[in-house]
Amino acid sequence: MMSSTRLALATVHRGIAFEERSMQLLQQHLSMSLRRVGGRDDGGVDLMGWWWLPTPDFDPSAREKLSKRRRIRVLAQCKAEKKKPGPHYIRELEGVLHRHISLGSATAEHPLVALFVSESPFTKATLLRAQSSPAPIFFLHLPPELEPEDDGAKNAIGTAVWNPALAGSRGLLGGKIEARWERSVSGSGRPGLWRSSSNYRLPS
Repeated sequence: MMSSTRLALATVHRGIAFEERSMQLLQQHLSMSLRRVGGRDDGGVDLMGWWWLPTPDFDPSAREKLSKRRRIRVLAQCKAEKKKPGPHYIRELEGVLHRHISLGSATAEHPLVALFVSESPFTKATLLRAQSSPAPIFFLHLPPELEPEDDGAKNAIGTAVWNPALAGSRGLLGGKIEARWERSVSGSGRPGLWRSSSNYRLPS
């Protein structure tokens, strides 16, 4: 039986590994540049950085695609827990976002977005609470990676969801960009950004 100290260390190491995995995926596929800030005095933030997105006047048919990008500040929480995250996590995330806004982290030129990455899927109540939140929030369910010996097992499908305050027509992104979970032939997948109402995938 594992002692309480060893169990706590294992939980910490698992959390750090998930933060690093999340950061790598976000940087490779969602055009973010991030750094880890997790720790005892992290203020409820695990990852912090910038999200590089096309400007509102972006034209997919232009020769120089994405030559101009705008920066959006990102604060992320990463949860590597077996239990599905409940609505209280949304309230906590809103509090973190509002605290940083009050400290001047957000400006009209560089607004602030909250990102919640979970190893477990979200409950229906959590998603409903998120959809009604006035804060721009991006939710990403990143399932655990299968071990090499799990040859016969199937990869779980992840989820990329954001609320109207972020992606709606009156939201921060003006309804012009969509987040999709792209599933590969092997059964694994990754998140991606797409131009709304089109089959154009934004380069990462």
